[in-house]
Amino acid sequence: MMDRLEKASLIITFIEELCNNGSWCGETHIQKTMYFLQHLTNVPMEFKFILYKHGPFSFDLRDELTGLRADGLLYLDVRPPYGPGLLPTPNAKRIRDHFLRTVRKYSEQMEFVTKYLGKKSVIELERMGTALFVILKTEMQNRSALANEINRLKPHVTIDDALIAAQEVDKMKTDFEHAFNTDIK
Repeated sequence: MMDRLEKASLIITFIEELCNNGSWCGETHIQKTMYFLQHLTNVPMEFKFILYKHGPFSFDLRDELTGLRADGLLYLDVRPPYGPGLLPTPNAKRIRDHFLRTVRKYSEQMEFVTKYLGKKSVIELERMGTALFVILKTEMQNRSALANEINRLKPHVTIDDALIAAQEVDKMKTDFEHAFNTDIK
């Protein structure tokens, strides 16, 4: 189990990587990509996620991001037309540098997720995050049935879009397994 500053160092690094890979780092982007970091690559961030209005969401992560802002480690950067993004402050970089061993331990997983998802839109992340959530909770093998379940849970996501999202998650999962010589449960 990581202590709060150790976890903060990973969040800070992850946000930097997201920015470096084309994300504007709004909270929704951070929420959805953190879900993949934790549940696809098994980085032990220990956030509890639920399926919420727009896909996987963690109130714990939201509280942690708010806490990092209150501690002066993240700041809001308003970039029209997207709205505010969260970026690390110079103090955050000192925290990250203090926990370089932890950062290095998970740097490849963070790089994998941010390269794969950094440029995705909020809508794409919602669909893919929901697909991964349903895949992990139900272990459905039939992608047509999975797409129907996603549509049932999120009626605004069409069955076709749900199927595309499930296929993208399958590809991401396969690419991760090949890159890291592992099987994801």
